[in-house]
Amino acid sequence: MRHNKGFNHLGRQAGHRDAMLSNMASSLILHKRISTTVAKAKALKMYVEPLITKSKIDSTHSRRVVFSYLQNKDSVAELFRDVAVKVANRPGGYTRILKTGTRVGDSAEMCIIELVDYNANYSQSSGEATKKTSTRRRRSTKKSDAAVVADAVEVKEEPVAESNDSQEAKAE
Repeated sequence: MRHNKGFNHLGRQAGHRDAMLSNMASSLILHKRISTTVAKAKALKMYVEPLITKSKIDSTHSRRVVFSYLQNKDSVAELFRDVAVKVANRPGGYTRILKTGTRVGDSAEMCIIELVDYNANYSQSSGEATKKTSTRRRRSTKKSDAAVVADAVEVKEEPVAESNDSQEAKAE
């Protein structure tokens, strides 16, 4: 009986789970987005977001604490050098989970987990949407009706192939 179940154990023992989450967190920091299952992504989100918060304060103590979780010098350096600078003003919510469907082999729900500030598509699309809505103008329906009528008249005025009878009548 598991009263007060605090987190997903992911069907693994503690050592395996810690090693897996550490490797996934290092990969997420280095590559900025990874593809995994939804359950692992949710567990990774709980694991990596406190580390990103800790990286906002660049001190020897916080670097050692983060290294004790990640066990990878390159990912710690990347986290404190690049990621912490980008998320300095963000109060939380450093990762985004985008569901991508199911896996072919076992039909597991798959997703992409990414660092929010590193996806340029979302930041550009929100900026373009505000520009489009601010410059949108209402079009007059009279102009569009007149254009439709003019197009119809032009189609009707095209020369029609004359029959032989009418050509003979003109010749006389």
